[in-house]
Amino acid sequence: MNFASDNAGPVPAQVLEALARVNTGYAASYGGDDVTAEVADRVRDLFEAPGAAVYLVATGTAANALALATLCPPFGTIFCTQHAHIHEDECNAPEFYTGGAKLTLVPEGDMMTPATLRAAIEGEGNRGVHGPQRGPVSITNVTEGGNVYSVGEVAALCDVAQEFGLPVHLDGARLANACVKLGCTPAEMTWKIGVDIAVFGGTKNGLMDAEAVVIFDPDAPASSGYTRAQEFELRVKRAGHLYSKHRFVAAQFLAYLEDGLWRDLATRANARCETLAAGLEAMGVEIVNKTRANMLFFRAPLGVHDAVKAAGAVYHLMGNAPTSPKAVATGRLVCSWSTTEADVTSFLEAVKAAH
Repeated sequence: MNFASDNAGPVPAQVLEALARVNTGYAASYGGDDVTAEVADRVRDLFEAPGAAVYLVATGTAANALALATLCPPFGTIFCTQHAHIHEDECNAPEFYTGGAKLTLVPEGDMMTPATLRAAIEGEGNRGVHGPQRGPVSITNVTEGGNVYSVGEVAALCDVAQEFGLPVHLDGARLANACVKLGCTPAEMTWKIGVDIAVFGGTKNGLMDAEAVVIFDPDAPASSGYTRAQEFELRVKRAGHLYSKHRFVAAQFLAYLEDGLWRDLATRANARCETLAAGLEAMGVEIVNKTRANMLFFRAPLGVHDAVKAAGAVYHLMGNAPTSPKAVATGRLVCSWSTTEADVTSFLEAVKAAH
């Protein structure tokens, strides 16, 4: 009953088999191999973006921070929610890789609205040399609060960014889960509604260590004057994130894209989450996020959480947990592709016994 994180699960057999297949003979290094070239073509096909530039890195932190550094100069600011992953969980990596750009936090939780985003943009970039200059807008789907922006909601945020001439970055660590939840394609969630650079996450959806950065207009100028594609390549190398044996990260994505495995894995995770939600709601347990994909937050007395954990469940309590058994605490449950029906049933039985 491990619901701690979708980072904690195993790797699908198809991925391990793909790694074994490429582990023969010799291949060009640093991304010059045939497997990497094939993966780039397949990602372009998936996103319906034949002109896009595709790059693979090992971690979501690297993918987000390097993408944002490509879009934002050191004297700029990045607009994101107050609970964005790039703010709460990246150890200031975006600030580091941009060379000092700041984050302007858009208030009201883990989801922006066009109104709150517009207000934040209007509040910055109007003090001349004395203040940060307006930079990219960063949107996370699925959000850190487990919510899912609809395609229309992302489009509306992109429209606001475009009003101010600002590029848009999509943190898609769980983009597969969002697409499955909404029944949309990656293209419909990204460039077709105004996203300039998207991260297509693999690690949270079953891969070992692989994230794809998709730059939809690679010839657009970056903050330095290079093209976005040129600058991203240089930043990846300078940051130490260019694999020498690149075929092994590419092989993971080769399996991920084969026969829609990325979608199948996300579908499993989302389905287990919905079963969890239905079971908790049937018991009268409050669920905080209503637009979930594979992650939900629920509120229960601390004594219930303690009893469920004692029964073998693994998950996190959010914020400063209370000390009184009767005080209410919020728990986070994250389902992965490997979460089983038995895991869900056992968890719900433990909650019922303690509730």
